[in-house]
Amino acid sequence: MDVEVRIRGLMMDPASNMPIIVLKDIASDTVMPIWVGIFEANAIAIEIEKMATPRPMTHDLTRNLIRHLNGQLERVVITDIKDETFFAVLWLRQGEDSLAIDARPSDAIALALRADCPIYVAEHVMQSAKLNTTGPPEGPTAEQLRGWLEGLNDEDLGRYKM
Repeated sequence: MDVEVRIRGLMMDPASNMPIIVLKDIASDTVMPIWVGIFEANAIAIEIEKMATPRPMTHDLTRNLIRHLNGQLERVVITDIKDETFFAVLWLRQGEDSLAIDARPSDAIALALRADCPIYVAEHVMQSAKLNTTGPPEGPTAEQLRGWLEGLNDEDLGRYKM
């Protein structure tokens, strides 16, 4: 079963200065961090902030291609985690046909924001990420980070916002 999530925050990990996307289960207080690259985080931040760019970015181009091919991005799902690497799938519909396309979670999230479609995390990934996501090797333990992330309020997110 998949868990619907929303982006709770996009911030910098204060220990490593790596961007983190904080996903929150819409039905509970469970959060799941995903460390991403700076360019991927920037693409997400641009859409969250609704900043205009002079030319379409890659995710804008992808959304436009899907639309012009009479397709629709129905949902994105973070489907797996292996060796601290997350995997995602884009679920597209074109007419009666449904298509699953492999994607990096950061790209899937950036595209979902632009296409205004829901983001899901497979339940086993949400459970596994609680225990296995440790971030950079020299960073805090998973439990320390989880406690810190769950305790964040809007003021804290503003302090670390990208």
